[in-house]
Amino acid sequence: MRIKRTTPRSGIARRTRLIAVATGFVAAAAIAVPTANASDAHTFSANQLTSARDSVLKADVPGTAWAVDSTTNRVVVTVDSTVSDAEIAKIKEQAGSNSGALTIKHTSGTFKKLISGGDAIYASSWRCSLGFNVQDNSGNYYFLTAGHCTDGAGTWWSNSSHSTTLGTTAGSSFPGNDYGIVRYTNSSVAKSGAVGSVDITSAATPSVGATVYRRGSTTGIHSGRVTALNATVNYGADGVVSGLIQTTVCAEPGDSGGPLYSNGGVAYGLTSGGSGNCTSGGTTFFQPVTEALSAYGVHVF
Repeated sequence: MRIKRTTPRSGIARRTRLIAVATGFVAAAAIAVPTANASDAHTFSANQLTSARDSVLKADVPGTAWAVDSTTNRVVVTVDSTVSDAEIAKIKEQAGSNSGALTIKHTSGTFKKLISGGDAIYASSWRCSLGFNVQDNSGNYYFLTAGHCTDGAGTWWSNSSHSTTLGTTAGSSFPGNDYGIVRYTNSSVAKSGAVGSVDITSAATPSVGATVYRRGSTTGIHSGRVTALNATVNYGADGVVSGLIQTTVCAEPGDSGGPLYSNGGVAYGLTSGGSGNCTSGGTTFFQPVTEALSAYGVHVF
């Protein structure tokens, strides 16, 4: 599910970008599709796994996400509800002799983009969530959010009536990556380094299995586990994003760009998108924040 950014009723429908699911995330029921028994005990080499992973990208099927699972020595391909049996067959055919290295899992809903950390931020026609407040080495203030939120956005406001300006987009990277940066132009706005009540003091990459938390302007705070690193998601017409953190955390439209973090104050990621909702659950992907910090030469505080 791509956690989308939320577009006002009078706004532009195309601006739903958090990798969240359609108009509501649906529980991510991961149902493994068994592969041939002959491959169950087979050990695939690193080159074979790389080739199998690359074949999924070449198959170019929207609604798919994939990452290498070092525990099972397989490439786990998660497919949303729009992916047909014929398209799954296409993916396996593209993998050729390495098709046995693929494990197919189904998740309900559809992968879509989703938009103090987690507070609502408004562009001209859509709403997202602020990721992390950051500073450069000269002490200038910025905030990070999803690139699909900053893509095409100029000015940002803190309210839907657009009466309180926050700043202007200073950088944006989407697709490929999913991060953007906004420079504060309103000196009267207080900039907190916290996400809710958690003071963010550092940034890192979480480990698989770690418990993580997400805060967003639509659904507030929710937790889950990291299930994969370096995942790639095919958002269809919106493009492909790679290098993502895959989790069991739920999210919904408008949560896009919001922060993924630890209760110990470590910044992990920015909400990109996914499937499901926060009633039944879901799968959500996050842009690693360390990449955005490095790209823009800024740091959390």
